[in-house]
Amino acid sequence: MSIAQLPGQQKAKRILQHALSSGKVSHAYLFTGPPGSGRMAMANAFAKALFCTSGGDDACGHCLECRKFDHGNQPDLHVVEPDGASIKIDQIRELQRELSYKNIGTERKIYIIQQVETMTLQAANSLLKFLEEPQSPVVAILLTDNGQAVLPTIRSRTQWVPFMPLVPHDMLQTLSQEGVPQLLARAAVHLASGLNACREIIQQNGFAEMRNVVIQLGKDSLTRFTAGMISAQQHVFKTELGEQPQLLLSMLVLWYKDMIHFQSGRHEALVFIDQVDWIGKHAFGRSADGYVKCMEAALEAGKRIRAHVSPQLAVEQMLIRIQEV
Repeated sequence: MSIAQLPGQQKAKRILQHALSSGKVSHAYLFTGPPGSGRMAMANAFAKALFCTSGGDDACGHCLECRKFDHGNQPDLHVVEPDGASIKIDQIRELQRELSYKNIGTERKIYIIQQVETMTLQAANSLLKFLEEPQSPVVAILLTDNGQAVLPTIRSRTQWVPFMPLVPHDMLQTLSQEGVPQLLARAAVHLASGLNACREIIQQNGFAEMRNVVIQLGKDSLTRFTAGMISAQQHVFKTELGEQPQLLLSMLVLWYKDMIHFQSGRHEALVFIDQVDWIGKHAFGRSADGYVKCMEAALEAGKRIRAHVSPQLAVEQMLIRIQEV
């Protein structure tokens, strides 16, 4: 995948594509941002563009080097990740040995270090010496969740590339391109931070069924209290879905939020887009403040479950509270 094809991260893209188009590629970059923001995917796309022989601000995808990269046959790319809980000095020494060999058909060597903040002090000092005396055809791409946790001496010798949390719209677009069902993707992107987490949620057994149960429970909680109690008992706590009460409550929050979206005319923001007809008929049955209180009731139920209250009891008390709103 090329830099341009990756979702979001416009600032990171501008920094990297300017370096490529201007020919002013730094010897070291520090990609810093939260989990799920696509740092590794961007590191791979940037490395591919650096190996590409067509020039320009991105990989062409067609030249020999791009094809080698896509097939995992790029011997001048090296990836280091923690061995256990940390990156150790032997790993950095091995990397330096690999980088000392003559290039195989490419102009530069590239190494990517994941979770660079986990380096032991000895490993960090060994890497620092390498950064202080960079070999011109070598480019380092260091990845971290927290740039401030990286040694200041290493930070000062790298170009920072900031990554922001991916917004739901960007994740939804990518998941749709991957063929993920639209209705499941619309829910997942509001429940997880980052594409990988979204994919994990969607692939969970029962996620589609949970969505259907939330729709029924959401409707019953607003219009038929007794039916809501029965739905919770029969479709949640007497099934395997009862093992994921926090997911249920998080999706219920999205259901009540959809009512506010509809009231505000933001129909494109609806998560449960297939229920727009029902939502349109019932959304104005309560005020926006009333739906906020419904959301607060669901969040409070989640907090009580984390405090070891029975999930069924917490959900039933939530339904009672929603009736009183």
